[in-house]
Amino acid sequence: MTVQDERWPIAGAFKIARGAKTEAHVVVAEISEKGARGRGEAVPYARYGETVDGVLRQIEGVRTAMEAGVSREQLQGLLPAGAARNALDCALWDLEAKLAGEPAWRLAGRPRLDPVKTCYTISLGAPEEMAEAARAAARRPMLKLKIGGPGDLDRVAAVRGAAPKTRLVVDANEALSFSDLERLAPEFARLDVKLIEQPLKAGEDEALEGFESPVMLCADESLHTRAELDACARRYGCVNIKLDKAGGLTEALALADAARARGLEIMAGCMVATSLAMAPAMIMAQGAAFVDLDGPLLLARDRTPGLTFIGSLIEPPTPALWG
Repeated sequence: MTVQDERWPIAGAFKIARGAKTEAHVVVAEISEKGARGRGEAVPYARYGETVDGVLRQIEGVRTAMEAGVSREQLQGLLPAGAARNALDCALWDLEAKLAGEPAWRLAGRPRLDPVKTCYTISLGAPEEMAEAARAAARRPMLKLKIGGPGDLDRVAAVRGAAPKTRLVVDANEALSFSDLERLAPEFARLDVKLIEQPLKAGEDEALEGFESPVMLCADESLHTRAELDACARRYGCVNIKLDKAGGLTEALALADAARARGLEIMAGCMVATSLAMAPAMIMAQGAAFVDLDGPLLLARDRTPGLTFIGSLIEPPTPALWG
């Protein structure tokens, strides 16, 4: 096993309600066996108490077990959900596929792996800045707008004016109060917004129980694994599943199945990262109502080989990349 951190510059800056960043700092794990190599990429996320150094230490802490041949199922009990387990879980999926000579989607029991259309994210900014970015991306089928402060309605209205035909999702990243949501949701419905993502802080979203929002609400920070699913099902109509939160593709697939069994819609989400992080999420994204795997589109450059993007359409990964 080898593990290293990498820095990938973002095109411009990525701004959300919690702050801005100019690079994606990722961790890549690689596991080799019998001449085959499996790789997994993860993004340590400060919101969840993670750091790159901490994730590297977590991975090093299970080196002996990994090199002794831990299975994906055993890995679930070795590490908690998060970036470290994600990197190793996805590396094991990739390795299994290479050793079996079968694509990972087939090992996951899926009948096929189809292309998916992703959202394209517009960073938080002044209404005119967001409108300009939306105008440049107006031909994309879905835009995801970062909001979170005074002027949110102006931001969304400006984007709608610049991109009148595209589907819109807004993502508050926990920045709204319940009174903000009550005020804004009808206005967002009037602007034909399809989804409001994580309006309230995780752990403080009980107010959503019984709230009849005119726009579907989606849990992001409130949902990591199946442990939070029952509470989310009482408060949201959709859940954003990210491999970094779930701790890998193994839990993400189980979480998606459990969410669908509760009648919830699925958003396949991501952190800002390279195509290596998006590739396993393509399996989880099959049949999702919303797909947000645009991480590589936000970078100044992607790894080679990477995923093939045709506008917002993502082609399935080649084995040279993953799976």
